[in-house]
Amino acid sequence: MARRTPSARDDRNPFDPLDGRVDETLDLHGYAAVEARAFLTGFLTSAQRRHPGALLHIITGRGKRSATGPVLKPLVKATLGATPASVVNAWGKDDNDGGFLVRLAGRR
Repeated sequence: MARRTPSARDDRNPFDPLDGRVDETLDLHGYAAVEARAFLTGFLTSAQRRHPGALLHIITGRGKRSATGPVLKPLVKATLGATPASVVNAWGKDDNDGGFLVRLAGRR
């Protein structure tokens, strides 16, 4: 499960921007790095327009089956780090280390 805490609303930490119900998910398993970057940037901007302040789950996998090591995780990490604060408010690894949780900028 991608959430950091149980789904009960009483357990939600209002000070943790990555806590709460996931609004949208993007699964990048099986995509090449070039494709994944294009999908990710498009997904972030369109999700931010549709659902400002939403919590997203970006699934990359752990990269254990890749011959040269993880490809998607470092790519997504670099892309999130370079995304303007007007689109992404906060981001971090999910609980199972197979992706990232992303809080979009805007009201929620």
